[in-house]
Formats: sequence, structure tokens, C-alpha cells
Amino acid sequence: MTTWPAPAKLNLFLYITGQRADGYHTLQTLFQFLDYGDTLTIEPRSDGEIRLLTPVEGVPDEENLIVRAARLLMQRAAQSGRLPAGSGAEIAIDKRLPMGGGLGGGSSNAATVLVALNHLWGCKLSVDELAELGLQLGADVPVFVRGHAAFAEGVGEILTPVNPPEKWYLVAHPGVSIPTPVIFKDPELPRNTPQRSIDTLLKCEFGNDCEVIARKRFREVDAALSWLLEYAPSRLTGTGACVFSEFDTESAARQVLEQAPEWLHGFVARGVNLSPLAQTIAGQAELR
Repeated sequence: MTTWPAPAKLNLFLYITGQRADGYHTLQTLFQFLDYGDTLTIEPRSDGEIRLLTPVEGVPDEENLIVRAARLLMQRAAQSGRLPAGSGAEIAIDKRLPMGGGLGGGSSNAATVLVALNHLWGCKLSVDELAELGLQLGADVPVFVRGHAAFAEGVGEILTPVNPPEKWYLVAHPGVSIPTPVIFKDPELPRNTPQRSIDTLLKCEFGNDCEVIARKRFREVDAALSWLLEYAPSRLTGTGACVFSEFDTESAARQVLEQAPEWLHGFVARGVNLSPLAQTIAGQAELR
């Protein structure tokens, strides 16, 4: 039985640069990981079965990203003759990241399954192959598979590794879940932010084009941001609902969290450019 991290991510900035004919939005965003997230426990089986020991209420197992990722890897590895006979797994999750929070929980879970089972089964798919599989599960999955902070363009699939400063963050959940389509379908969403180079963007004040819609449609998000902005630079991550404030030290972040009103739930975490999952798989490789 092995344990694997499925870390959260923050969108340090997010700009919508256009909308394609197929309805998908083009964007520019900066992903950084947190040293905080869900934890998956995986035990290989030898009977070819995939079993999720911690089902999500209202979500059939076959629709769960964890199970879908395992089956997708199984299918790809089998097609290329790289799946050892009988490969299966029992998977459990200790869920800490909220659903619909903009922290990438589901995508991170899927990426961790792909990376961990590729290692445990000995399939030997490359990182590029795993990232390609991940894209079939969600636009954010490849960045978790690759495990390095990245500047993303296109619909989020064009990734360039970067090394932004590793700050401390207070991440707060306003108590609501925001389905991504609610933000992207809003007619008032900015869709024409000019494309800029990563060098230019890193020198600008960071922002999130989705924030104006999230604050307009969810008063809880507006209240959380209004409170946090009294203490530090703060903004929405992804399409929300989570918001975050940036600090130079852990103690400064914790001092603000201790003053948070009862309705605002949060945690303090370090931003990291090499994800906890990448660190774990590198450690596993060293042990071999």
C-alpha cells in the first residue's frame, strides 16, 4: 500500500484572451502548486480490477476522475503491450480540497492516479504520454502530470515551465461551489484581454478576469475578497470559489487566518514550483 499526494494549484493570474469557434476560451494563466492537497492511497491488485474504496456520494464510480484515469491508463498501456497481466488497484482518497473551489482537486487526483499507477504497474509510459492522456480527462490535468509550475496558453494545454517566487498563501473557501460553466457562459465575462509575453506578465500586477463575474454572482466570494484585501494582495483562483492572499512569511499568513470571521474557512500553504507529486515520483525513482 502506497500513499501519493494530489496537491492543490493556484492560478496566480488568469486572463481570457478570446473564444474559439467551438466555444472554448483561450487564456493565459500561471499555475503554481501548493504543499497542501488530497492524499491517495493505492494498493495494486493482481486480478485486473479497479476498485474505489471511497466513493463520492452522487457520483457513479465510472464517472469519477480517479476511476476514469485508472481505466484510461490501463487501456493505453494494454494497447501498446506495456500493461503487465492482471494489473489492477484499490484506491482510497483522503479528500481535503473542496469541489468547485478552483484549486484543481479533481484534475490533481486524476494526474496522481496516472503517475502513480504508471509507476506501480511498471507501464513505463513517458511524461509526454501521460500528459496526453491527462488532457482527455481535463485541461488542467497535464500541468499536474508534469509537476512543474507553468505558464499556460491556448485552452490551458500549451505549457511553459516557469519559476515564480515561492510565497506563502492564505487560501480561503467562501462556502459555495462554483461550476466552471457558470463563469464562462456569463455574457459579461471579459474575453478580449490582449495576449502578452510571460516576461511582460510577470512584471505586471497579477489579476484574474473571472473575478468580476464570481464577485457579481456569488456574494460569498465578494465578501471573502473584501475581507482579505484589507490585509494583503488577494484574488480569485481559477473560476473560484476559493480566494487567496499572498504573504512573504508563514507567520504573517497565519496571523491573518487567526483573525478570520467564523464564516470564512481557510488554510495556509507554501507555493512550490516542483509539485509534491513530482517530488514523490523522483524519490521513488531514486529508491529503485
